[in-house]
Amino acid sequence: MTSLSAETGSAETEAGASGRKPGERVAYFNGAIVPESEVRVPFRDRGFKYGDAVFDMTRTFGHRIFKIEEHIARFYNSLKYVQIDPGMTQKEMVAHSEEVLEANLPLLGPDDDYWVGQRVSRGVDLVGGDMWETAGGSSVIIECAPLPLKPRARLYRDGIDVWIPAIRRTPPESLSPRAKSHNYLNLIMADNEAKAHDPESWAILLDTRGFLSEGIGSNIFTIKDGVMYTPHPQYVLGGISRETAIELAAKIDVPVVEKDIDMFDATTADEVFLTSTSLCICGVRSVQGNQIGDGSPHGPITRALMDAYAELVKYDWMGQYLKRLEE
Repeated sequence: MTSLSAETGSAETEAGASGRKPGERVAYFNGAIVPESEVRVPFRDRGFKYGDAVFDMTRTFGHRIFKIEEHIARFYNSLKYVQIDPGMTQKEMVAHSEEVLEANLPLLGPDDDYWVGQRVSRGVDLVGGDMWETAGGSSVIIECAPLPLKPRARLYRDGIDVWIPAIRRTPPESLSPRAKSHNYLNLIMADNEAKAHDPESWAILLDTRGFLSEGIGSNIFTIKDGVMYTPHPQYVLGGISRETAIELAAKIDVPVVEKDIDMFDATTADEVFLTSTSLCICGVRSVQGNQIGDGSPHGPITRALMDAYAELVKYDWMGQYLKRLEE
């Protein structure tokens, strides 16, 4: 991890975190690095009231942050789409993200890693004002949270069971899924439905046309006869891990096609896998109760992509997960 050299950033961190309890993480909150317990968003904040906020999330590998510039570029596309001004440049957002991570790394175990996230709302509604008047600028939070390595470790041993709920993904004609907004209720309701069927399942929603789209923070790929398929980008959030999987497929000479994928494609696929920030790549063993391929959690192409991903980040993240099964 590249530490910041700006003296102002270091001073701000030390001063803002002076009230930090032992073992407490810090976060960036509206201009200062403070203990997480002091990050208090007012109840009139529009992110809380209306979901009027956007966010992004990357992770570390061996305590090194992954593709932070790409994540922040995507974040700023979301901000531009919803017309929220974060009050800082992309470069400054990257620097503050690295600063927060640096301050929290001493709390992390040697085999653990963080999510690193940025959240910006439109701000706090002005009391007595019209709906679009805010009391000041946007609300900005940058935070770290430990990755859920132990709860998700079994997925790399067993594979993921995907369930397709009846609830459909919000269509791009209503709200573009390409903006990573705080308004996750559509995805949460779908996930609730899937987990009512099987608490261990992961929901992948159909779009309003009946084609596979995405889940909470996850993109889907199918593999048939040596070709990878994934939904058109205008119907899903273009995950950085999704893009990474496509880039790695080119390196191992596996063609990738972005197309409409239906249930027939998924249930007859040779392999299926999901990508996400935390999972990177993880194989799917069943879709809607239908076994994928021979039922093994990771087919040969999925496994090759996982190996290529580990080589890219110079870290055995699959081993990092599987190690938790022994604990």
